[in-house]
Amino acid sequence: MNKTYHIRIFGRVQGVNFRYAAKQAAESLGITGYVQNKDDGSVFITGSGEENQLNEMVNWCKEGPSMAKVDDVKVEEVPYEQHNGFATY
Repeated sequence: MNKTYHIRIFGRVQGVNFRYAAKQAAESLGITGYVQNKDDGSVFITGSGEENQLNEMVNWCKEGPSMAKVDDVKVEEVPYEQHNGFATY
């Protein structure tokens, strides 16, 4: 059953290619949705897919790309949203 998660990543996550790496990770896991930088310095991901795929994405977010320093990851399950592909904003 498909689900949608809103994932918010805090720490040194902007200016370290987090969005680009998140897009690659999501696409390799078969997740659709988008990733964007937020004004407070965090990164926000909306991801839709199977629960196990989404949980793998959450685990990836806890580490991120090598230059990132992730301090916290908040996850919220929301009503399912259908997306075409995975976009970067």
